[in-house]
Amino acid sequence: MGKLIVVPTPIGNLEDITLRAINVLKNCDLILAEDTRTSGFLLKHFGIETRMQSHHKFNEHQTATHVAERIKAGETIALISDAGTPAISDPGFLLVRACVQEGVEVECLPGATAFVPALVMSGLPNDRFCFEGFLPQKKGRQTRLKELSEESRTMVFYESPYRVVKTLTQLSEFLGASRNASVSREISKMFEETVRGTLSELTTHFTANEPKGEFVIIVEGK
Repeated sequence: MGKLIVVPTPIGNLEDITLRAINVLKNCDLILAEDTRTSGFLLKHFGIETRMQSHHKFNEHQTATHVAERIKAGETIALISDAGTPAISDPGFLLVRACVQEGVEVECLPGATAFVPALVMSGLPNDRFCFEGFLPQKKGRQTRLKELSEESRTMVFYESPYRVVKTLTQLSEFLGASRNASVSREISKMFEETVRGTLSELTTHFTANEPKGEFVIIVEGK
């Protein structure tokens, strides 16, 4: 029987990939990629010629069981996303669950994920924290924010540049303008930046400075 290997890929600097990840990608039977064009640049850079197949949020419902059957029949398949660790706010959970249900071995390599360096750099307590990922865009958003206003652990959010100011504004409204927070963007990339302050100060900062890149917002608990 083969196995599914979940392989984290760099979130910025290509040197963040591990030697083990490169070896897995070179020697597996197939690579499932969130976007074969994006991953094509990574594979070419490291001289990896393994065949790729698309596996993304629009088709994983249909393909997860079929892929699990292929692994059960003996193939070793690697799963990668565009950046970071698959299944963390990226496709992957459904495939892992299908493999577990089919009794297929699943292995996940340690590697890059955006929220860990952002959390460590924030200077906020990280002995206990909760990962919230992306807040609901519409339905359930205010309900979730009300619930989080009572959360005592440090909170971790992902956000796109188009909604950073809106999210900081709403966090300030629901959690309190004086709540301490940290915003990191473009982690492991050329223009990496971390800005710390109260939610009110951070809202003002990113209103005046156009948000660019991928963001991680860290907010202290109540």
